[in-house]
Amino acid sequence: MYVVGTAGHVDHGKSTLIRALTGIDPDRLREEKERGLTIDLGFAWMTLPSGREISIVDVPGHERFIKNMLAGAGGIDVALLVVAADESVMPQTREHLAILDLLHVQRALAVITKRDLVDDDLLGLVQMEVEEVLRGTSLEGAPVLAVSSTTREGLDELTAAVDAMLDETAQRKDVGRPRLAIDRAFTMAGFGTVVTGTLIDGSLQVGQEVELVRSRKRGRIRGLQSHRRKEEQALPGTRTAVNVSGIGTDDVARGDVLTAPGWLKPTRAVDARLHVLDDAPHPLRHNLPVTFHVHSTEAQARVRLLEADELEPGDDGWAQVWLEEPAPVVRGDHFVIRSADATLGGGVVVEVDAARHRRRRAATLTRLATLAEGSPSARLVLALESGEPADVATLAKRANISTGEAADLAAQAVANGEAVALGDPGVSGLLYTAAGWARLSGRAQQALAAFHAQRPLRAGMTREELRSRLGLTSAVAQAAVRYMASAGTVVDDGRSVRLPEHTVAITAEQRTAMDAYVQRLAADPFPGDAPSIDADLLALLADEGRVVRTASGVVFERTAYDAIAERVIAHMRGHGTATLADVRDLLGTSRKYAQALLEHLDDEKVTRRQGDERVLLRG
Repeated sequence: MYVVGTAGHVDHGKSTLIRALTGIDPDRLREEKERGLTIDLGFAWMTLPSGREISIVDVPGHERFIKNMLAGAGGIDVALLVVAADESVMPQTREHLAILDLLHVQRALAVITKRDLVDDDLLGLVQMEVEEVLRGTSLEGAPVLAVSSTTREGLDELTAAVDAMLDETAQRKDVGRPRLAIDRAFTMAGFGTVVTGTLIDGSLQVGQEVELVRSRKRGRIRGLQSHRRKEEQALPGTRTAVNVSGIGTDDVARGDVLTAPGWLKPTRAVDARLHVLDDAPHPLRHNLPVTFHVHSTEAQARVRLLEADELEPGDDGWAQVWLEEPAPVVRGDHFVIRSADATLGGGVVVEVDAARHRRRRAATLTRLATLAEGSPSARLVLALESGEPADVATLAKRANISTGEAADLAAQAVANGEAVALGDPGVSGLLYTAAGWARLSGRAQQALAAFHAQRPLRAGMTREELRSRLGLTSAVAQAAVRYMASAGTVVDDGRSVRLPEHTVAITAEQRTAMDAYVQRLAADPFPGDAPSIDADLLALLADEGRVVRTASGVVFERTAYDAIAERVIAHMRGHGTATLADVRDLLGTSRKYAQALLEHLDDEKVTRRQGDERVLLRG
């Protein structure tokens, strides 16, 4: 499905042209019909000679309603720049053309309407002026056709030309994250809330859970319509009406986005490459207040220039746009900025949720240039750099690409040495940039070296302690230790982690003390007066597996512990449960030792406490 949109000066025949092409009156408001003036967006549809069905968005041409024009211009695939033959190019012709250029609409037809009102000589002059105004824009070289909506002259040629242009127009990409930029919301009797807009970046299905980005209100799709036909699925590029339950019309406003829950959050700051129009009424100054328009969203903002104090008309530069209210924006969105009464410029978003930058920093400008113009894998690495580690699904959202494309680029970045994958990135593996991994690996080695220096008698540091020192989650720490161990950076023996070069060197006297300590524990597992030993030697015995240390501080010799534990487990197999008193009496020991043993079995997930009893989980 494709969307064709009109553009052009007021009273140049845009709505009349659509009525002549489709038989549908796009002016839906009573005031529009009374005044003969398009005020808000209008919609129609038609079937082209090829059988292809298109949606048509009609925009107002009056300068007072330019923000409504902007709400409809963001999702179009082909523009019809309408110029009346009896008036030729006018101010809003130029402003609408500039907006189409800023929004990167690259396919268009210039349509000279009211052909029946002028002679051939004047028509030729108008055609030359239209070709001249297109020069230097993204629409330069667009076909120019003359039509009359009254006599229908040229309408067949126009529909054929649109059809041919769409043959060469790529379908909207589906990255799996649908965004419906809402331009209307209303209540339909018997159905509830209906929102409409142009769907981009993904598909919607009946029954799917959805979310309004700004309010985080969630609902479920009850029905979908396109061109007044019920649909089970809406595809990218479709003008879609969504009947949604669980969300009231009071919750919805133009400019919000309906999407799948959980992935898109509004942003207050975006980094962007900004272009100032050649005919902007004044330079764009640092910190200038503007209105920011993206898809159907309008927000008050300030523009922070990162390279200069001002940009002259026709200039380009890097900027941060700070929004007064968060807006649903993603990387790659094209936007327009306006003052109170004029379009100043626009550009493309290269980063959302941007941190505040210091101005005129070469490193910042280089990074932004890479985000805008670097290779796809380089841009993915920068997206990873903004928060690592990350999985492929997270990177796809940051870069606004499909998960499959992100997986391919991640594999390429790993092959190029730009990134490190902890596991299979195509499944659930985590990715670090090469520099980020080097920093983490270096910190781990420094932590282990310091630990070895402080605890030379310890075989290594526990995984949990290393995780804590590095500030990692358990999942990330496990993956990181596995990767470092496979690379030979560390040695992981299952009980502790150490540097490869670390060895424990103990004296004969220390070994004698350790052996004596173990022998006493083996001879009497429940001593009234527990033997003592240096803490580092005790930790070494635990590392060697010769003793079992419980959370309460009670220590058992390993062989004795295994025998005692087996007695308790056998009792529970026979009786189903065991209390603290049962275990105390079974072992003929004190409450202290019985409790330490049972708590350790709980910690090892052999047993589980249920009230005053333990039940067997395994063993």
